[in-house]
Amino acid sequence: MQMIVRNPAEGIYEATPDYVHAMEVVRPQRLLFFSGTMGLDLAGRAPAGLAEQLDCVWSNIRRILAEAGMGVDNLVRVTSYLRDAAYVEANQAARLEALGSRRIPTTAIVVETLEPGWLVELEAIAAG
Repeated sequence: MQMIVRNPAEGIYEATPDYVHAMEVVRPQRLLFFSGTMGLDLAGRAPAGLAEQLDCVWSNIRRILAEAGMGVDNLVRVTSYLRDAAYVEANQAARLEALGSRRIPTTAIVVETLEPGWLVELEAIAAG
């Protein structure tokens, strides 16, 4: 499998350093589609703070990836659902920390979550 970043240099606005416009995945053997993954602990409870929920959500993402024999290097798309626009920077920092130097297509959306204590939810696609 080959992953090719597609960031046109002309005719479109420039991608910022934390994401790419598109990722072409050539000949993947498997695709893994995540449900919205919450920042919940092992007991299914949401920690009180955003930082703790971001730690949990990325831990949960890594665990699901591991179940499929994959890692964060297999992620090709992440959509973040944030309860408040004020969470954008912390969410971005957590994503950049989780992905290291890799940049992938990503979108952040501000939503009203099903439970008031749920501050962040991630939806992802991985390829292997």
